[in-house]
Amino acid sequence: MIRKFVAAAIAATALVATGASGQAARKPAPRPAGGLNWAVTGSVTPEGHHVLGNPAAKLRLIEFVSYTCPHCSHFETESEGQLKIGMIAPGKGAVEVRNFVRDPVDMTVALITNCVPANRFFQLHTAFMRLQPQWIGPLANSTEAQRQRWTTGTFASRTRAIASDFKFYDFMAARGMDRQAMDRCLSNEALANKLAQRTNDAAEKLGVTGTPSFMIDGILLAGTHDWDSLRPQILARMN
Repeated sequence: MIRKFVAAAIAATALVATGASGQAARKPAPRPAGGLNWAVTGSVTPEGHHVLGNPAAKLRLIEFVSYTCPHCSHFETESEGQLKIGMIAPGKGAVEVRNFVRDPVDMTVALITNCVPANRFFQLHTAFMRLQPQWIGPLANSTEAQRQRWTTGTFASRTRAIASDFKFYDFMAARGMDRQAMDRCLSNEALANKLAQRTNDAAEKLGVTGTPSFMIDGILLAGTHDWDSLRPQILARMN
């Protein structure tokens, strides 16, 4: 069910570099000001991870996800509404998304979602996850020529070939990002290196071996890779 992350596979595509990651300390949760809706309130940690909800909430759920992981797409569909209504909206907890990059297509999508302003990340993240069955087809039906374009040549040529073959240019044009902005995003090799290093850190320092995986307040949840097994653990910590 869970696909293990193989560092060598991503290294072969020249998308891995070096760096560090961590989790910032949190102060006691403040009350929402002026009717603030935590369910649509996004922020970014000092390490560059995106958080939905009260960033100072007592409970912090960290999701390690990959855009090409079908189980991650299924988890998003099952859990999003329940997490927002029961945990995030009332300020009881927050969700932090950490990209766990598995392949060049996953990296390309992660680049796109991390290029938009922070207040748009979760809207776009959810769109890619929920609509995954509609765009992921070329991953299984690609030709040898396409796979060559995805893995050889300059960094920008690889990511732009993927964006073209998977129709990400059209996907993002419908959401307000034109081709010029997309090309700038897809050329951001420094961001790709950061995303790859965060993946390595999750694997080597935190013990994450596949997606989706979860941490609650710094503890990796063993044997927890779907909403059915995660939900009771969240409820136990909220009561």
